[in-house]
Amino acid sequence: MNLDYRIGFGYDVHQFTDDRKLILGGIEIPFERGLKGHSDADALLHSICDAMLGALALGDIGKHFPDTDPKYKGIDSKLLLSEVNKLVENEGYILGNLDSTIVLQRPKLAPYIQAMRKEIASILYCRVDQISVKATTSEWMGFVGEEKGIKVISTVIMVKK
Repeated sequence: MNLDYRIGFGYDVHQFTDDRKLILGGIEIPFERGLKGHSDADALLHSICDAMLGALALGDIGKHFPDTDPKYKGIDSKLLLSEVNKLVENEGYILGNLDSTIVLQRPKLAPYIQAMRKEIASILYCRVDQISVKATTSEWMGFVGEEKGIKVISTVIMVKK
């Protein structure tokens, strides 16, 4: 059965590290630590990639961009999201809307949310009002509360072109 829409869910976590910049939503966030990972470790864009791929049962980010492949070492995750967008468009779908939640104690992201939304919309060739990005804390509980890392949850609706 062909559906006119598909729903996808994405989840990503990364540890903090002292030797990297903090990149979220394709923009650099001023902070004393960044995220550890094979690519630029943009957990927000990674969760969006997984949500979009999942909506169309195309696997996950690791299947398409394995961390064992040296060509993805340090890669800008905006390029990964752009490639995922091409994959789903080749399947006949485009983004309907995206809703993402970033969970971290620090830094506060409110000043950067609009820039993230604009950057994601430009990568996905959609309107900013189709992109929701929110940030919250874990109330000092768990690895996020202990400031060891962050987690990001994303949900998308992909619609048939």
